Parts: sequence; C-alpha cells; structure tokens
Amino acid sequence: MKFPRLEDVDLAGKTVLVRTDLNVPMQGGKVTNNNRIVRLLPTLEYLMKKKCRIVLLSHFDRPKGKFVPSMSLAPLVDAVSEAMDGKEIQFGVDCIGPAARDAVAKLKAGEIVLLENLRFHPEEEAGDANFARELASLGDVFINDAFSASHRAHASITGIAAYLPIAAGRLMEEELASIYSIFSNAKKPITAIVGGSKISTKLELLENLVAKVDNVVIGGAMANTFLLSQGHSVGKSLVETNLKATAKRILETAKKKKCNIILPVDVVVGQPDATSNACVGIEHIPADQMALDIGNETIRAISDCLATSKTVIWNGPMGLFETRPFDVSTMMVAREIARLTTSGTIKSIAGGGDTVAALAIAGLGGSFSYLSTAGGAFLEYLEGKTLPGITTLLEAKNSKPHSGGKIKANA
Repeated sequence: MKFPRLEDVDLAGKTVLVRTDLNVPMQGGKVTNNNRIVRLLPTLEYLMKKKCRIVLLSHFDRPKGKFVPSMSLAPLVDAVSEAMDGKEIQFGVDCIGPAARDAVAKLKAGEIVLLENLRFHPEEEAGDANFARELASLGDVFINDAFSASHRAHASITGIAAYLPIAAGRLMEEELASIYSIFSNAKKPITAIVGGSKISTKLELLENLVAKVDNVVIGGAMANTFLLSQGHSVGKSLVETNLKATAKRILETAKKKKCNIILPVDVVVGQPDATSNACVGIEHIPADQMALDIGNETIRAISDCLATSKTVIWNGPMGLFETRPFDVSTMMVAREIARLTTSGTIKSIAGGGDTVAALAIAGLGGSFSYLSTAGGAFLEYLEGKTLPGITTLLEAKNSKPHSGGKIKANA
C-alpha cells in the first residue's frame, strides 16, 4: 500500500495534531504499563526536530460522551513526561473550544500539549464532521499514529483528514509493515489464542477467525459463556448468558470449517480477593465460586497445540492475570510461545492492552516476533477487513505518497 509518511509532509514549524492511543492500563491514577507511550516517542522526537508545536489527541476508556473524572487524561501528563526524560508536557482541559484553542496558542516550537479525552464529547464516536472540523482548526497537519484505534470511524480518526494534510506516524508505519511481514505468507497451522472477559466484544472476530485459522484457543472469562452453552454450570463466574446461542453457533461454524476449538477442561476457582483456590474439572465448578483461570490440563492441551503450530496470534489473557495466583496460565502460555518463537519454530504476534501488560510482567515482550499496540484493530486487519483509519491514509491526496514496499491493503 502507499501512504504519506512524516517525510512526505511539510512539517517545519507547523502546529501538528497527533492522534495517538493513550488508552493505557491504569491503577490508582498511575499508569501500570507505558508501552503505548514509549512507542509514540519516535514520532514525537521527529516532530520536535522539525520545531513543530505538537498537539496530542487521544481517547481513554468509554465515558459515553460525558465528562467522567476518572477517565480524564490529566494523569497521563506525568507519564508522558517521564517517558521523555522529564520534558514538560502541557495539558488542555478540553479538546475543542476556547480551552483547547488557548492551550494550543501558548505552545512554542518543540513544545507538547495533551488535550483532554476526545470521548468526553459524543460527537467523537459518532464521527461528526463539525467536531472533526473543530479539531482540525487547532492545527496545520494531522498525523495518525493510532493504529490501535484505526478500526473505528471516529471523528479524530477519519474526519480530520478532510480538512488537513495527513501522514502516518512512525508507530503506524511499524504496525502496518510488521504485521504484513509476518502474515503475508503465514505458515500453517495457524493458531489464534483469544481471551479476555467478554465474548460480546470479540463476537465478530471469533466468527471470522474460525473460518480462517486452524486452531482457536478460547480462554479468560469469555470461555465461561462457551462452557455454559455446552450445558456446564459455571457457578458465580463472569458469564454472558444472553450469548449462549451465539457461542453455540460459533462452535458449530468451527466444526463445519474444520477449525479445532480448544476450550477449558479444567479451571482454577476461587474469589478475586482471596488467596485460596482449587483446580477442578469443568463438571465440578462449585456454585459459590468463580472460574478465574484455566487449569493444568487445559494448559497442557494448549502447549500440545502450540507444538504443532507455525504461526500464533494472541489477544487476551487466559485468566485474571492481574491477581495472583490467577496469572499462572497466562504466564505459562506466554513462556511457551516465547520459547517456540526464539527457537525459530513459530512466528508469533500478540496485541491488546491486557496482553501487552501481561507480557511486560512476564518480561517476554521482546521474545515474540512482534508485539502490537493494538487489540481489535490488528486482528481485524489480519482478517482482511477495511479499517477506516487506514483507508483514510491510503486515500490521502495531500502529498506525494510513500510506497510501503511489500505492504498491501487488507493483508
């Protein structure tokens, strides 16, 4: 594919809007994993060398168009500053209107301001043109460095480019090139490991994956819905009872497509705030307990599957990895994938905030073929879906486009 890069746009001395994804894991007002911030730095360093005035745009969580204090980007100011060796980062208390304009107007060459959560305005997720125009009025050039949010047709992803020259940031370039290089000629068998808490957020993904890969491992709390659909009692476990029929349909589709589904055969039960736990078969989940991790037999089944795989995609933890001892399976699966990758047996790619956080805890991020900042976006891209943010880059007419070499649309 061809798309404009930073070098293809006149940036010298300009006010540049950078759409990034600072939707990072936080606890107690502190960032617990700064991977997305660190990966943004090459773009910011290039812009500072060009003496740009840099305006960071991002969303955080799902405030549903309202101001939610706990979802403010204000705590990110210190995290970005720390990642940049103490560089001062200014903050704008809104992303549009007088407060935003004043914050941008105060910038000097090479300075950075982070504007408040885009999603505090309902117009952002609605893709509102007027909202995009107001954002665009703050700058001279637009840089999309948020691959992880580019599967959404939101105003800041697709709308701003209607009013400003656009280019891909360094992270966007890296994501597109690396993902394509791994999967353009992916060797089979391909195994997808999908975890996390809700099937509803990955429903379409699962339906598409079972038609395109050889094995799908389903873990995390979302596995509970599949177990329920098979007639198993899951006690007090997190489950989406309204999606039992959907889970059953996915299993039936997988069977027709000859995709092997690996579901838990045993789980670790307990309470999230308790240290006591027990590993039980899925037929024996206590009525007053929660399934918080997958068990040893299931881990062995996953390891056996990985041993015969050539390509592995991972999105979502296998259990409540943030709380010990329910991090065991996630760590063990991570170690096995890392071992097979470093030995040259498989190519591996992992993505998603929780997955990246888990690998950071395990110290294994560097042992994967590629670690994406994205979750849903990279999986949708691999499925061959058209991502609105990428389409906007491909259709840019503002500058001489850079050829991405071997990258192609909808790889």
